[in-house]
Amino acid sequence: MTTITVSDPRRVFQKSERWRILKNILIIGIAFMIHFTAFMGASNLQSSINADDSLGTSTLAAIYGSLIFSNVFLPVLIISWLGCKWTIALSFIAYMPFMAAQFYPRFYTMIPAGLAVGLGGGPLWCAKCTYLTVVSEAYATISELGADVIVTRFFGLFFMFYQMAQVWGNLISSAVLSYGMETNSEESNIVALNSTIVSETCGANFCNSKAIDNPNLAVPPVEKIHLLSGIYLGCMILASVIVAFGVDSLSRYDRGRRGSATGQSGFKLLAVTLKLLRERRQLLILPITMFIGAEQAFLFADYNASFVSCAWGISNIGYVMICYGVANAIAALATGSVVKLTGRIPVVIFAFILHLAIIIALLFWRPTPEQGIIFFLMSGLWGVCDAIWLVQVNALSGILFPGMEEAAYSNFRLWEATGSVVAYAYSPYLCTSTKLYILLIIFAAGIIGYAIIEMTGAIKKVTLIDPKTDFELVGNSDHTMKE
Repeated sequence: MTTITVSDPRRVFQKSERWRILKNILIIGIAFMIHFTAFMGASNLQSSINADDSLGTSTLAAIYGSLIFSNVFLPVLIISWLGCKWTIALSFIAYMPFMAAQFYPRFYTMIPAGLAVGLGGGPLWCAKCTYLTVVSEAYATISELGADVIVTRFFGLFFMFYQMAQVWGNLISSAVLSYGMETNSEESNIVALNSTIVSETCGANFCNSKAIDNPNLAVPPVEKIHLLSGIYLGCMILASVIVAFGVDSLSRYDRGRRGSATGQSGFKLLAVTLKLLRERRQLLILPITMFIGAEQAFLFADYNASFVSCAWGISNIGYVMICYGVANAIAALATGSVVKLTGRIPVVIFAFILHLAIIIALLFWRPTPEQGIIFFLMSGLWGVCDAIWLVQVNALSGILFPGMEEAAYSNFRLWEATGSVVAYAYSPYLCTSTKLYILLIIFAAGIIGYAIIEMTGAIKKVTLIDPKTDFELVGNSDHTMKE
């Protein structure tokens, strides 16, 4: 396949172009927010509303297992065919069967739908990361800041919108599931009588076999689940339309850039992704990348089931996750500015100490329905840590591997997904205390790897790009044709 670029007059970026770049980032952020409002809202409930035979966690494991395959084989190939914009718009569609399957949740509907989500997820996230990195390079040519600072800020802005999906998705789920619920003194007395039992069987002590008779884990009426699924499906359709009609093609920002996928096809594209695994820097960031996937899986599945659902009720999951989403969004936006003032290392040390303290606290906390504030506190602080890891490790992938963004971000999603699928796979079989210890081990390995990168000066030895390299702006009439 030969790529031919239609020759038209080209001009250098104008100062006003930065507003167009910001517009594209905002639209992508809003579209991801709407789309993942649906996906996150539904995913957070899977371990509770589809708890029978561990259908929910099995589906989540299928999603992230498929995502591993997707990240290895698909992103570079799909992006080279469709470009980043259309990869994002069409990948959103791959998530829709998962939402449709909520109307009839069975293994033969949920598992294939989960596999479809994973296949779309690899190209989706790689395309988003590549788009943000390339426009960051372009933006740096018309600003006084370096591209490494710009890329961190743009990722922070994006993840602010992305994590707001937790707010809206869980607000919708809580509103729908709690509507019409009656609370009376008799029910309050039952909760009080069961407080001792709850504290003994929930939290770190939670094991699936011990919580079967817990009334807090009663599944909501099917009509409410169907209403919720219909709302979420509409959100996904809207997100795809927004990207299709609102985002500029990445070919607009073209300086003759040849990414890691250029001119390759088939298994050669797979080799580009796997080739990075021979890089020492790539190997060192794998453990912290896996930890990001594992800690998210723990929060969405195990924290919700073991702590919130078990001790406080399924209808409260949404409210607790709203706190997580708000804290995550604020922290994601603030991280870029804080890093500019303090540098990366103090921010990473802060996240390490805070996340370590939370995990240890969860090992000893015995939740009861009267401790509502603690449920919110734990999820909120977890959100702050998660935002820091997401922004810093995403930005680090772009900084360490300039010109190979597709392969670098494909590896990021690959190993993040590996962490998630492993956590979801063992979730039905282990008690929560054991899962927390496993999380600590992965966390320790991740921090050691990141520390080696910083101490050996690996980051300083690479430059994302000369921030003042001239970029060319391809006019709206320009386009790229493949034949």
